Amino acid sequence: MRMTGPSLAAWAGIAAAALTGCAHAVVVEPATYAADPDCAKVMLAIPETIGGLEQRGTTSQATQAWGDEYELIARCGVEPPGPTTEQCVSVTTSGVDVDWLVREEDEAWVATVFGRSPALEVTVPRVRADDAVAELLAEFSGPASLAPVNNLACR
Repeated sequence: MRMTGPSLAAWAGIAAAALTGCAHAVVVEPATYAADPDCAKVMLAIPETIGGLEQRGTTSQATQAWGDEYELIARCGVEPPGPTTEQCVSVTTSGVDVDWLVREEDEAWVATVFGRSPALEVTVPRVRADDAVAELLAEFSGPASLAPVNNLACR
């Protein structure tokens, strides 16, 4: 089928309108074990809105982002932390306890679930939640609890 003047112009207009509504996907490096089937369970359970920020698309499997600027980033399938003496942040939500190892980087807090595999990692820009990291982790803890335990526990 060959398109001529008016029909070609109509299709071009529809395509342009559809493309203007699309936000650019956030470029996120996939985690090593992103293809683990348990990551699908975890990622699908994470709410579309976290900390009042709307979910955005990302460029890789088992990742998600929230917010337009200073994005919150979640990646499932990072290397599960081994035994450690680092202090854990324990978050209880919906009757489930989830432990997190939280480290401070230059511009962000990076929290990795502890005692579960595959592990979920959440990056929270300090400008977003310097004092509210635990509240944000509470929103991720329910979904993170869907990953199987690996017999490590915080002391």
